[in-house]
Amino acid sequence: MFFKKQEPKSVFITGASSGLGAHLAIEYAMAGRTLHLCGRNKERLMLTAEKCRQKGSKVYTYLFDVTDENAALKAITAAFKRTPLDLVIANAGVSAGVIGMVENTEAVRKIMTTNVFGVLNTILPALDLMRKRRKGHIAIIASLAGYRGMASCPAYSASKAAVKALGEALYGQQKPRGINITTICPGFIETPLTDKNRFRMPFLMKPERAAHIIHKKLNKRPALIGFPKIMVFAAWFGSCLPSWIALPIFAKFPQKEK
Repeated sequence: MFFKKQEPKSVFITGASSGLGAHLAIEYAMAGRTLHLCGRNKERLMLTAEKCRQKGSKVYTYLFDVTDENAALKAITAAFKRTPLDLVIANAGVSAGVIGMVENTEAVRKIMTTNVFGVLNTILPALDLMRKRRKGHIAIIASLAGYRGMASCPAYSASKAAVKALGEALYGQQKPRGINITTICPGFIETPLTDKNRFRMPFLMKPERAAHIIHKKLNKRPALIGFPKIMVFAAWFGSCLPSWIALPIFAKFPQKEK
């Protein structure tokens, strides 16, 4: 089996039991490639794994919650022992809608723990092992919501801003060591994460389309991937505005449906 120069032979994906993570797994599935798929829901994770096997991939599954530091370390270590990992995608994340809460104290802690420490629990052990090879690629799923805090989802915005900044900083730190870091900032994607949103979501994208875009762009190993373009520009422009202009605008966005 021949691979393109930048195509990974072994891929590790968290949050692969549903949503974008499941579609990323299916997108990457092909003969000659090994997939390491992680998730919390055994039934859905097995379903994703079977779809990937049908496309010819060798698949290993790991059932754990990314907030469990020891479980994440064991999964990453086991995956590396089976096949040196070329690409690790830290995808697992939650929003208040997914965990069935408004952003109260409990929800805020859950969101920050999953979206920030869950990413750290995934990428830190991967970085340690990749440094020994002086080779590897780590992708962090952030969000355009991380460009500027939105009143509709303060904790989610904050968590995605944190991992966006982390990924951008790690890019410069790790590039000289042979490790590529890519931060991915999608707009609205049709997943369980957005299904319970009760506001208008402009340019809502199908998850299979988003997975295809990510796959295609990751092969070039950029520092940052953002899409769709018009939403990226809007997020960037909003982040450039002075607070006295931006804060009143973002306090009202997204607008709730009537």
